[in-house]
Formats: sequence, structure tokens, C-alpha cells
Amino acid sequence: MFKWLGIQAVVGLSVLVLLLSACSGENAESETDVSPDLEYSVERASAEEAPEVIPAHEGINHEPTPLDIERDGDDVYINMTAQITDIEIEDDYNYKAWTFNGEAPGPVVVVNEGDTIHFTLDNMDPSIPHSMDFHAVHTAPDKGYADVGPNEDGTFVYQASSPGVFMYHCGTDPVLSHIANGMHGVIIVQPDDGYPTDDEVDQEYVIIQNEWYKYNDLDNMTNEEPSQVVFSTKALHEDQPNTNGTVGALIDEPLEAKVGDKVRFYINNVGPNEISSFHVIGTMFDDVYIDGNPANHQEGMQTVGLPASGGAVVEFTVKEAGTYPFVTHQFEHVHKGAIGELIVTE
Repeated sequence: MFKWLGIQAVVGLSVLVLLLSACSGENAESETDVSPDLEYSVERASAEEAPEVIPAHEGINHEPTPLDIERDGDDVYINMTAQITDIEIEDDYNYKAWTFNGEAPGPVVVVNEGDTIHFTLDNMDPSIPHSMDFHAVHTAPDKGYADVGPNEDGTFVYQASSPGVFMYHCGTDPVLSHIANGMHGVIIVQPDDGYPTDDEVDQEYVIIQNEWYKYNDLDNMTNEEPSQVVFSTKALHEDQPNTNGTVGALIDEPLEAKVGDKVRFYINNVGPNEISSFHVIGTMFDDVYIDGNPANHQEGMQTVGLPASGGAVVEFTVKEAGTYPFVTHQFEHVHKGAIGELIVTE
């Protein structure tokens, strides 16, 4: 796993990449000392003593459950779990996460515009009700997003009528606790007619930003700054990386492209609290579709602002070989882990 406090790794992958690659063009693999600010912020976050877990969760560590999704014409049957799974947010810092399918963020769900979703949630949590709030559908929340009790399951039906890159999350009170403890993810609704640039895209990836706080501490989640802000990716295609939201995940497993490729990112900031200013160092966005809707087309953007739950499709062309870091341009969050890499080869 990525050694966030290892001097050479941190420098090569964050501070030096961000500052030297962007500004002076020096080799991103050269060696220097860790920024004292970076070292302090990570040590402070990692050294916090974890509180006791909910008694009913003690000893529970459900193995991740593969997403179960099947299609029958325009009907899509999606089965997901609510479960308790340990996730190592950074080296030696384990979090007993509340998750969908044992991943945090949960698995990416991809459907088509106009599909009817038949969604079943199997709640494996022995003590707490959970639910599913898909931002991609129209439904009465007290019906479509109703709680599913411990060790029970519930099925809900709704239509995905608008294209885009949407957040999903547990909507059970207190919602902040459920999202911040790990119950969040992304659903992509592919537009009926596609995007105007579909024929030009060579590589496409899903990028998700999320935050971590003290375990199950609603006061901390409400009133304090996050201890970690991180990126993850969910595999859209075979052999792509599929990571949790952990410090250094997309430096340990960087994304890949070739010189001249047009790259598409489906991005979403699942929060739950912070804004993201998404930026790829060394390029600019040729085409941007805000919230992933083809009608919301913009061009030539340097940074895309994503409110909590906001999404976008961004596309850019890589013209030279090298390492292209992507960050939120709120650099305090980069110091807490919000950085990944796209490695471009000839």
C-alpha cells in the first residue's frame, strides 16, 4: 500500500509532482524533503485514537460482495448490500466502514437513459436500518428511499429518465453519519444519443472524491474539517483499477493513456461536506458536460467546480508523455490525500 509518510514516495507523488511538474518542469521522480505542512497534517489525522465501534458491529468484517446487475430489455435488476467492512484508509489506519457491497465508495452502477430500475437492497447490518437514495431518479422519498431494517431486504422500482453522473447514498437519518461512514457511490445514466464526442474518446475512467472524519462521530462530521480527502476509481472496463477511497489509491494504481489520447473522466464529489475544484495538471478540459448531461456542454475549462454530490464528464487530450497529476485545487485537501495520477506513454 502507498506509504504516505515515506519521504521519497510522497515527494515523487504529491508535493514535487504538484509544484515542480506544474511550475518548473523538473523530473517528478527526483528526491527532496517532505513538506512539513504535509507531514504534520497526515500525522495528525493518522494518530487520532479510534473510538469504540457500535457493539453490534464488533467482530463484523463482511467480505466485499460483487455488484449483481442484470438487464432484460429496458428493465435493469440491481441487487446491492448494506454491510460492515473494514477499510484501511491509510497505512495502519483502519475504519470499520458502513458500505454498499463492501466498497467505499460503493461500486459504480451504469444504466441507460429511460431504463426502469428494479433495485433490491439486502441489509446485512444486524443493528441499523439503511436505504438507497439514487440522485438519478424521480420518486417519493418516503416510498422509493424507505429504510430497510437490519437483516432484511427491500425492493424499489423507478425510472432513470435523465442522463448524467449522479451520486447515490444511504438516506437514513442521520444522513450525514451514513454518508460519512462510507455509504456513498456513483450511478452513471448513459444518454440515449450518447455524447457528441463519443467517437473521439480513447480512454475513460470514473473518478470519485470523498472525505473521512472521526469514526461515527457526528459532532466531528458536522463541525470539524475532514481528516482525509481522497480520490478513488471504479472500473468501467475489464482490467481497469477498482479502488476504495484511500490515501494514495490512484498513485498506487495510476490511470493510463497514450500520447494523443482523448481521455474522458466521469467525476463526482460525493462529499459529504466539501466542495471540489477538479483540475488536471498539465492540460485543460476540451469538453465538459456539467452533471454529465449532454445539454450542459462547456469548452476550454481549466477547473470544474463540484458541489457536494455534483458530477461532470470532463474530456481532455494528452499531448506529451509524462505524469499528469489530478487534484482538487483546494490544496489543503491535496495535503490530505486528494491526488491521483494519469501516466501517459508514447
